[in-house]
Amino acid sequence: MRKWLVLLLILPLALSAAPYNRNQARTVNKVVFGDVDSVRYITHQDVIESQRNGWETLLGGVIGGLIGNQFGDGTGREVATAVGVVAGAGIAHQRQTTQQVVQYRFVELLIKADDGTLIDVIQDVDSTMLFQPKDKVRILYFANGVRVDKTYP
Repeated sequence: MRKWLVLLLILPLALSAAPYNRNQARTVNKVVFGDVDSVRYITHQDVIESQRNGWETLLGGVIGGLIGNQFGDGTGREVATAVGVVAGAGIAHQRQTTQQVVQYRFVELLIKADDGTLIDVIQDVDSTMLFQPKDKVRILYFANGVRVDKTYP
């Protein structure tokens, strides 16, 4: 029940942080037209470590200690319990250290504006809008960023 409550509270926050969609209405502060001078596609990889906080290691140690406590008696039981704690914590820690590689794709556009100035923009790759040199484009300036789109005659 608690999981559902947390999910219901977090879901609206996650949806509100969704990235900009080309079909979404936004206020544009300035528009500049020009031609693409050069295009460079860039990939960036981030290695993300596991976000776990150590509870798995502690739980593994407790479970290992409980299992170890079932064997022997007297000093032997204490040794078996200690070995179980170390082994359980080690196994749990080994399982929790995972890495994930996330790859980001960007495009760098050098644009010669109609007034002669050069403008360089790096933005995420949109597979529905791939750029080539000499493409006619417009640069949209928003309050919190810039976006380049192709202009069609």
